[in-house]
Amino acid sequence: MSTARPVPSPFSSRLLACALCLLATALLALSPPPARADDPQAGDAPTNPGPRAQLSGAMKAADIRRAAALVATWQLPRVDHHDSLDWTFAPLYLGFLGTSDLLHDPRYADYVRGVGEHTHWGLGPRVHHADDQAVAQAWLALYARTPDPAMLQPLRERYDMQMRIPDDAQHPLWWWCDALFMAPATWAGLADATHDKAYLDYMDRQWWITSALLYDPAEHLYSRDASYLQKRERNGQKLFWSRGNGWVMAGLARVLTLMPASYPQRPRYLQQFREMAARLAQLQGRDGLWRAGLLDADAYPRPETSGSAFIVYALAWGVHHGVLDGATYRPVIERGWRGLVGEIYADGRLGDIQPIGAAPGDYPPGASYVYGVGAFLLAAGEVEALSEKKSR
Repeated sequence: MSTARPVPSPFSSRLLACALCLLATALLALSPPPARADDPQAGDAPTNPGPRAQLSGAMKAADIRRAAALVATWQLPRVDHHDSLDWTFAPLYLGFLGTSDLLHDPRYADYVRGVGEHTHWGLGPRVHHADDQAVAQAWLALYARTPDPAMLQPLRERYDMQMRIPDDAQHPLWWWCDALFMAPATWAGLADATHDKAYLDYMDRQWWITSALLYDPAEHLYSRDASYLQKRERNGQKLFWSRGNGWVMAGLARVLTLMPASYPQRPRYLQQFREMAARLAQLQGRDGLWRAGLLDADAYPRPETSGSAFIVYALAWGVHHGVLDGATYRPVIERGWRGLVGEIYADGRLGDIQPIGAAPGDYPPGASYVYGVGAFLLAAGEVEALSEKKSR
């Protein structure tokens, strides 16, 4: 004989719902705060940044370290005790890791490790968004130094779930060109750390879906996203954003660093890297830097430092690793580095960094943001490696 279950009263149902709501609130309060999109502490744009620094832009190891130390020493106190999972900070974390090695100063790497530990090696809140995966590049770099499976767990959980979602060439996962810096190196890095080729194969598929949509095979440049494919500069040329293409070049360098030499698709990445390098070398300004809009330099009188720094970083990486011809590209790198050093102010501020945006724009000379500083510090490491190689 069965006993009928009591029917819960509306009051008890409401009480249970309230209890569950309170429990969820408590659990959220205990978890690390989610990253904010476009972190407001990423930088600023003062109207009077003061005088420029008196630094040598020569490609000599001591001069390179002096410039990197001034910029890094200025930047660290401005972000110390700030734990950000935002994409804007991802290049800075990588740049700081390289700076600790370059200057033999553990403070910068200690800061990055502290962020990772405080956030439990977390990622941003948007599960499939490349911007919210970018900081994992720093976690993977730290994992390579001191392996701990807990450092990889959040990334593996997210990526294992993501790989079960079918590809959709009509709706690319990485639909804007900057994403090719943000996410692919994390997939390649996870494949390297776990020896699981599935992560690299997934990255490879997504890269070429994005490339088919945004890469111009005649200009050898990337449009920012599909909405820019038909946009033109005032001079009638196509609109190609220097920062976006700088992000892609840096992304190619980082993926190639992590990709096995035997990987079947590697030659395609090398080809695209060399095509873009040749085109960007042609577009370098007389001051060694690149304008926000690559094909209409006259419309952008000021240089754009973050894109320029990523381009210098990628070119220096290419020569350093035998991917690009030194005789051809070393003069481009030398001019670019000299131009970047000229953007440093006396207090260490790195100027002429375009604020967060999606296309070429205007900004005051003192505008400085962490992604541009990170790009500069990455460039310093590769340029110094070239200078050391030449001196031997």
